[in-house]
Formats: sequence, structure tokens, C-alpha cells
Amino acid sequence: MTGGTRGIGLAIAQALAAEGANVLICGRNQSNVDNAVRQLTNQAKSKVAGKVADVRRSTEVADLFGFADSEFGGLDILVNNAGLGIFRPTAELKIDEWQTTLETNLTGVFYCCREGLARMLKRGAGYVINIGSLAGKNAFAGAAAYNASKFGLRGFSEAMMLDHRYDNVRVTHIMPGSVDTEFSPSSARADWKIAPEDIGQIVLMLLKMPDRTLVSQIEVRPSKPKK
Repeated sequence: MTGGTRGIGLAIAQALAAEGANVLICGRNQSNVDNAVRQLTNQAKSKVAGKVADVRRSTEVADLFGFADSEFGGLDILVNNAGLGIFRPTAELKIDEWQTTLETNLTGVFYCCREGLARMLKRGAGYVINIGSLAGKNAFAGAAAYNASKFGLRGFSEAMMLDHRYDNVRVTHIMPGSVDTEFSPSSARADWKIAPEDIGQIVLMLLKMPDRTLVSQIEVRPSKPKK
């Protein structure tokens, strides 16, 4: 689980741990990783571990998956959730902001999938779940880099699904709309938004689907968005 220290990532980790799955989370800040591991351990029916890793760095991603091998003996499920958003008009977007957004939201997913797929193909099965956004279908002003990264993630996820469906590796791309986390550009928390826990329940639903059925893409919206 990348980006597992808060928000959607932490909620998914909580749902998995509550079902008895061993869970490894990562984040870029050691104290955040430690706090999330403590919180998960108090609730879990299984083993929980955490490691600092920046998904933009391929060497750190390789170390993360090596840690998963040593701690858990392998990998069954990969949830790519790490992401960031920098929101400003295109003309004001800095080069490093563009690069950071694309490297985190798209290239980082590739690095993780590359490591994860090597392990899943070797063992003969696996499940990759990429957490994207409806911004991967619907562009909005002030989000050129974010939209580009999420449009790219949508195409990458679909191509990876087609590449490996006959290898017993399932791939699902979840695209939430407004989720009640601090990620929102307006930082506005509201009870009409999707709860992070709802995404956790969707992940559990996917993992319980029979092998004959693949849900390749899910769009998730608030039932009654603010008018």
C-alpha cells in the first residue's frame, strides 16, 4: 500500500487489516509511517509493517518491495495510492511542479507495478489496484499537471490489465470523485463527500469477486453532491 499513512490509503489499509490481511504501508515521512503503523496494529487481526519510501525513486521502490519479501514472504495485492496535486493555471505551473506531479502520480505507479508484477508473474497470480481520480476523465481548470497524470494513469491501468489478464493478474482502476480528506484543493471537509472508508469497502468487494470476473474500472461519485 503506497500512500498508506492517511486519507484513502490508510482507510484501505484498515479495511484489509480488519479482514486479516498482512499489510505493508509506505509514506515519505517516518513519523507519519510510525503513527499509521501503531494505529493499524491496534485494530489489525494480522501483521502490519511500514517503511519510508518515495515512489518517485526507483531504488527506494525496489527496497520497499524487497522489504515486503523479507517481512511477509511475498506479495499478493498491490494498492497504488500515493499521489499529490498542485493546482494552479497552466501558465503559472512551474517545471518542477509538473515533474513532481507526473513522477508521483504516474511514474511512481509504474515503478511499483514493475516490482509487483515481477513477483506476481513468478508466483502465478496477483491483484493490482490503482487509485486514480475522476480527474482522469474530466479535466478542470487549474489542474493541468494533475489531470495529465490521472489521464495517463487511466491509460496505463487499462493497458496493464490487457497485458496480464491471461497471467492471472487482475488490474482494477478506481476513480473516486470528491473524497472527504485534506487532499481537496479547497481543503473543505463536508459530509456530502465520499468517505475514505467507502473506498476501503470497494477494495474489499473487488478482492472477493470470483476469479472469472474482472472489474477493470470503477467510477465513484458522491450520491448527492453539493449543488
